[in-house]
Amino acid sequence: MLRRAIALLTLLAHAPRKVQIGGQAVIEGVMMRGVNNWTLAVRRPSEDIAVHDFPLTPYATRHWFYRLPIVRGVVALVESMVIGIKALQLSANESLAGDEEDGEPAPELGRKEMAVTLIVSLAIAVGLFFLAPLGLAGLLKGWLGTGVAFWLVEGLIRVAIFVLYLLIVTRIPDLRRVFEYHGAEHMAIHALEHKEALTVAACEKYKTLHMRCGTSFLLIVMVVAIIVFAIVRWPAWYWLILSRIILIPLIAGISYEIIKWAGRHEDNPVVRVIMLPGLALQWLTTRKPDESQIEVALASLERVIELEPLDRAPVEGVEVMA
Repeated sequence: MLRRAIALLTLLAHAPRKVQIGGQAVIEGVMMRGVNNWTLAVRRPSEDIAVHDFPLTPYATRHWFYRLPIVRGVVALVESMVIGIKALQLSANESLAGDEEDGEPAPELGRKEMAVTLIVSLAIAVGLFFLAPLGLAGLLKGWLGTGVAFWLVEGLIRVAIFVLYLLIVTRIPDLRRVFEYHGAEHMAIHALEHKEALTVAACEKYKTLHMRCGTSFLLIVMVVAIIVFAIVRWPAWYWLILSRIILIPLIAGISYEIIKWAGRHEDNPVVRVIMLPGLALQWLTTRKPDESQIEVALASLERVIELEPLDRAPVEGVEVMA
């Protein structure tokens, strides 16, 4: 525990240069995205690395409405989900592809299958992280009342369910590998931000935690949800349940503004300390990768750098999480 605390404080003490490159771990691979391109590298069963790249026009650059506060957070979240689903679909197809020398057909996961998966996943997420905490806290309504105590307990239950969920999924071998690729993605970006050579040896010097990780965003969402739901207070039961669904975009938008502000003041010691809980949570969402996984992350990162040179001017209005 002491070693982990020291690692967090060390990470907070060193502020690397900021780059508009982030990523996401996928099935046997890593997706990296810049401002106008995103790339995907996947380790195939044949052990070679398949690399793909795709052009990207950020929603934030398409219309002024998409850049309004709160709205831009929802838009960025939708954009990330769209790219993430495409990357997952491609990585699944690549990682399941048979060795071409054996002549085995490559099984395909089409749009229909991925759409169904997305809908079911969203339904489970809303039920597990928003409706279930409400129901469990409701069992204590007679003792807690309908004031601040109720909303605080509901929020704590939501965090507990989320942490328990992460503890369970880390026990699943296939998902554990995704967390390892998540760590590889962070380590590769650390090497880039610290102007290191993009090699496996350089990446291995860094932790799997990163200040711009989306895990911190999820934790902020849970805290903001407590405040927003407290404002709603205690309407009729059907409105109470409906509020846990229809207010999710608002909560996501507010959370985005907070993490965007924190990113702009990342060098502020107070802000960096506030971000500690999000960093600590990454001990669950990242794992130490092996050399072959870091190689995949570097392949994706190097390709996006080829498409978007690092010496170009930053694009305003586009935020990229690591």
